[in-house]
Amino acid sequence: MKTVAILVPETAVLAAIVDPRYMFTAVNEFLKSAGKPPLFDVKLVGLTKEVKLTDGQFTVHTDATIKSLKKADLIIIPAISRDLENAIKKNKEFFPWIVQQYKNGAEVASLCIGAFLFASTGLLDGKKCSTHWLFANEFRSMFPEVELVDNKIVTEQNGLYSSGGANSYWNLLLHLVEKYTSRDMAILASKFFVLDIDRKTQSPFTIFKGQKIHEDDDIVKVQEHIEKNFQEKITVDELSEEFGIGRRTLERRFKKATNNTVTEYIQRVKIEASKKELETGRKTVSEVMYDVGYTDTKAFREVFRKVTQMSPIDYRKKYNREAITA
Repeated sequence: MKTVAILVPETAVLAAIVDPRYMFTAVNEFLKSAGKPPLFDVKLVGLTKEVKLTDGQFTVHTDATIKSLKKADLIIIPAISRDLENAIKKNKEFFPWIVQQYKNGAEVASLCIGAFLFASTGLLDGKKCSTHWLFANEFRSMFPEVELVDNKIVTEQNGLYSSGGANSYWNLLLHLVEKYTSRDMAILASKFFVLDIDRKTQSPFTIFKGQKIHEDDDIVKVQEHIEKNFQEKITVDELSEEFGIGRRTLERRFKKATNNTVTEYIQRVKIEASKKELETGRKTVSEVMYDVGYTDTKAFREVFRKVTQMSPIDYRKKYNREAITA
């Protein structure tokens, strides 16, 4: 039996505790139906025997505490509330236990913004991690030692796993089921829970918000200039001259502050504007392309696909009600 320890931190999102428990207990039932023994011993683990969530509206009765559970094979860190610094402070007693369990051979997985608790252990330093795209800038600011891969649904490195935003954690749960059982069992679970088993990216759902949580005021001004003038053809040389910063210095400082090159930032701002038009407007893809300052159809489509993992036409069909009913 594999002991799956689903943590119950203070400020946790209740669904992110209930859902993994449901997944692993359901797989046990699938195994029994196939004439095989159940594989997972699923335990809810807290700092105390009772944990109140959602301002006391729900109480979770844990199966064990970190003091009583000596050995786990897989630790699940659920999503937490948006008050991230408070959540980290309230749950800091978990961190040395998680680290020790990992040293003893356990694997560790975080769901959505549970990545903030995961990163607080230090286990992710120098490694890749996913989290909700909305919190990417805040994550990078708080954990610069971690390589955030904010377009990925699932990351895996040295027995450390993480998922993208919100319901994408179901894909991580399927990934773990496949690893611990088989592809066939993961497919069965995906059909039972009505999940797309091979969804790899959260890029189509991402809303680009330029990283401005930094202390370089000159770069903030450059960012604001780009965002106000994205319809124009903007070059790095023009920005360098406009703001009196040498090109190489501008590129270095911009990358350090925003985690994007200047060119990438310009592209992301243009594509974000085009996404909004494609979602709600009635213009053709070509008209939208011209509106955001592109004149080369091939270049626009290539950049759009790079950012969203979809073509402009497919994106419009996915999100524009008029396009769907046309």
